Amino acid sequence: MHRLSLTVSPTYSVCVDWSISGTYFSMLQFGGISARIHKDRLKAEGMGTNERALKLLNQDYEALKQECLESGTLFEDPHFPAQASSLGFKELGAHSSKTRGVVWQRPTEFTDDPQFTVGGATRTDICQGALGDCWLLAAIGSLTLNERLLHRVVPHGQSFQEDYAGIFHFQFWQFGEWVDVVIDDRLPIKDGELVFVHSAEGNEFWSALIEKAYAKLNGSYEALSGGSTTEGFEDFTGGVSEMYELRQAPRDLYKIIQKALERGSLLGCSIDITSAFDMESVTFKKLVKGHAYSVTGLKEVGYRERTERLIRIRNPWGQVEWTGAWSDRVSTCVSLEITGKFVTQSDLKVQSHSAARPSPLCRMAFNEFLKQFSRLEICNLTPDALSEESLSFWNTAKYDGSWRRGSSAGGCRNHPNTFWINPQYKITLLEEDDDPDDNELACSFLVALMQKDRRQYRRHGQDMHTIGFAIYEYKGCQNVHLKKDFFLKHSSCARSETFINLREVSSRLHLPPGEYIIVPSTFDPNKEADFVLRVFTEKQTDTQELDDEIGADLEDEEEISEDDVDDSFKVMFQQLAGEDMEIGVHELRTVLNRVVSRHKDLKTDGFSMESCRSMVNLLDKDGSARLGLVEFQILWNKIRKWLTIFRQYDLDRSGTMSAYEMRLALESAGFKLNNKLNQVLVARYADNETIDFDNFICCLVKLEVMFRSFQQLDRDESGIVELNLNEWLLMTLCG
Repeated sequence: MHRLSLTVSPTYSVCVDWSISGTYFSMLQFGGISARIHKDRLKAEGMGTNERALKLLNQDYEALKQECLESGTLFEDPHFPAQASSLGFKELGAHSSKTRGVVWQRPTEFTDDPQFTVGGATRTDICQGALGDCWLLAAIGSLTLNERLLHRVVPHGQSFQEDYAGIFHFQFWQFGEWVDVVIDDRLPIKDGELVFVHSAEGNEFWSALIEKAYAKLNGSYEALSGGSTTEGFEDFTGGVSEMYELRQAPRDLYKIIQKALERGSLLGCSIDITSAFDMESVTFKKLVKGHAYSVTGLKEVGYRERTERLIRIRNPWGQVEWTGAWSDRVSTCVSLEITGKFVTQSDLKVQSHSAARPSPLCRMAFNEFLKQFSRLEICNLTPDALSEESLSFWNTAKYDGSWRRGSSAGGCRNHPNTFWINPQYKITLLEEDDDPDDNELACSFLVALMQKDRRQYRRHGQDMHTIGFAIYEYKGCQNVHLKKDFFLKHSSCARSETFINLREVSSRLHLPPGEYIIVPSTFDPNKEADFVLRVFTEKQTDTQELDDEIGADLEDEEEISEDDVDDSFKVMFQQLAGEDMEIGVHELRTVLNRVVSRHKDLKTDGFSMESCRSMVNLLDKDGSARLGLVEFQILWNKIRKWLTIFRQYDLDRSGTMSAYEMRLALESAGFKLNNKLNQVLVARYADNETIDFDNFICCLVKLEVMFRSFQQLDRDESGIVELNLNEWLLMTLCG
């Protein structure tokens, strides 16, 4: 398994609160269930769709605007203030020379006739400023080519004239849901000019405002510096992206681009850099390295009795103009035989503006494009973004997941001991493609893995994790989370092309009909993040997350009498218990810590009063909070059994247990838990990702108490119990 890191280039570059007794089934969990049910109901009502976008920070655009109009004031956004914190945290931080002299002003304060749009929103409205977000601007530029898509992001009816209140709003797709972002129109100004995106018209501000809204969504302007065009593509459409390395371009790439443009897909391209010094450097033919361009057209034209394939690209920076063949500066254009709308009469002229202001648009031969550029990115639109006349839609499935240190962040296949603890998803491919081409009896599908909210972590010194996924054939297995042995015995049948530090990794794959397991992961273990896994198939398919069913294989409680107890054990017990022949919590703690201290292979800081109280509660039948001889013998037998399991799964003989070792040990002890419960137990009992012996015993005691309590209440063995308040309090207070 190999990692590809692109950090050199800015372009790419539960714990659950427990109740008094420590039981997981606290009121907080029921609050979580309630919140999830509420969210599911809202989703069913259409919340989170483009038509009913979620309100970021609960800010209602219409209500806020009406308040301002009624009070005669202009809106000031308290969540994204006109302060240095909104600019950035390092290069654009409060003490940076780049932000010195920056003031915030509304367009009405520094322009005589501000307009939201002039003649509609077009790609020429977008000129890059002092921020390295060309990837975003290339995506915005492509968006303007599709008016329907544009107005999903830029709602109609916004103006500096009618009902102006200094407030605007935009909508972005975020990890499966559309979000409405409200901003005020105060923009950063330095030396009388906009610091960031601006329009060539000078008095047009939709592009500057959409950049501000996107900066608010990600935490600051600086958080937008460096990225992949696909990130912007997806946040403007909810689509799914593919990436092609042009040095190994597929033979049918021209056809792929042609179909993508016909379907309204968004396309971007860039040139790789080899070092940080290479960033923004200009090639011999005036292309900018590490810079994001958008692809806007493709056409075959007649030229000197042959057909020439041309491609049109746009540079949002607009300060350097392509000078190679077919550029405005090359006079050979006049030899063209015009065969389509792509090449117009005005295109054939040697443009008079060439010497004055460079054009953001350029065209070149398709073969030259493959040589000059390194990477092509395509954003395929999902059904909700396609018109009703579209002939085919993707079938889609989406899962929200997380990698958590010690419980579900196992790293890639290079780490066999932990790889299996990653989340797992089953996909059943039912039908092969109608037109399989070279992939006979194959099913086409696209897997896209996206990590959430990483830009917001930049101010804390964090950035994108290196992520990827592997796919395994899944024959005759039960629908449970697969363990370590499976992955030791089976090789992947497909995988992401590489592990890379982009927000999203995606691959278009072809596999025969059957059942498969997708394992998304970070490259290294213990890297925490939330993620979204999306699966797009041409044919209908079944997908599901693999998880273990919750259960416990508990042995029948021992039925022994005092006659069954060994004489030497009786003597030891009598010495501990004293005249009343019962052991309380304090005495139990003393004896356990004395015994454990003799086992030098076990690391422990001793049993706590709370853990000893749980042990007493497990065996105390008469409610006296004390253990008699037989009860203590049963507890002692359990501890000896659990000690054997602890040593068996302490694979590295460290005297402690890692989180994944504990997961195996709990299963060996008879407890089957799902991913969420394993995550909670690690958070509760692990210390720096390790579980010492006393915490291991406490965990097992707690699980057995809870399962036995549930089984007693589940009288009809339905798996469902109903509790009155008294029963609930008794279980949680005494559990």
